[in-house]
Amino acid sequence: MSGWFDAQILDTGRLPLFSFFVAFLVSFGFIRLSARLIRAKVRWWPGNVVAGDVHVHHMVFGVVLMTIGGVAQLAAPLGSLDTRAAAAGLFGLGTALVLDEFALILHLRDVYWSNEGRISVDAVFVAAGVTALLLLGITPVGVKNLAHYQRLLPATPGAVATLHLAVAGLFLLASVTLLKGKIWTGLFGLFVPPLFIAGAIRLARPGSPWARWRYRDRPGKQAKARRRDEQLREPVIRLKMRVQDKVTGAHDLPPIEP
Repeated sequence: MSGWFDAQILDTGRLPLFSFFVAFLVSFGFIRLSARLIRAKVRWWPGNVVAGDVHVHHMVFGVVLMTIGGVAQLAAPLGSLDTRAAAAGLFGLGTALVLDEFALILHLRDVYWSNEGRISVDAVFVAAGVTALLLLGITPVGVKNLAHYQRLLPATPGAVATLHLAVAGLFLLASVTLLKGKIWTGLFGLFVPPLFIAGAIRLARPGSPWARWRYRDRPGKQAKARRRDEQLREPVIRLKMRVQDKVTGAHDLPPIEP
């Protein structure tokens, strides 16, 4: 384990990212435990933070921690890895607190334990997954790869134009994938580009911008898209919701009476 940490984290300069990741997971785990204890009305737990009649949501503390961590990261000398790692840890603590209430920011109302609140858990899982991939050295296509291929290819106008066309093609495929309502495919396609091709050529999700534009006068396409969504996507969504409820607490349940 020590050898892996030295080779994968310390030697690659990823200690700040590792600090962010660990702090992010710890902060999310703590705040979800706190929210569940408050919801269950456990007497020995301190409960919500209240200032007068105002319930101070934990995203407020998250914004403060993100600001402190972000400014500290910018102010830290580039060679001071320990200082940057500490600042990244603060930023991770704040990011988890903010993303845990992402749905409240989106809807501008308290939807924490409703079905709309599940988007907060989605946001946390996405952030954790992307950070884990970056820790493993898997970078989005076009970030590291473009510079790498520019060094390998001969410096001719044709080669450079081909490279730029390939990147533009990936961007076009990514745009079509997102317009078809396939957010997860578009996200992971950044790391596995062939997913963009699959997302772009397959049917759009019903209700997506692409379906509204392209399937309006094609009832057969609309019906096929709905059937595919019911057969393939909805079982996965139900499984995801069960996993979310196990990890973060059940959503959309009646409140517990005192």
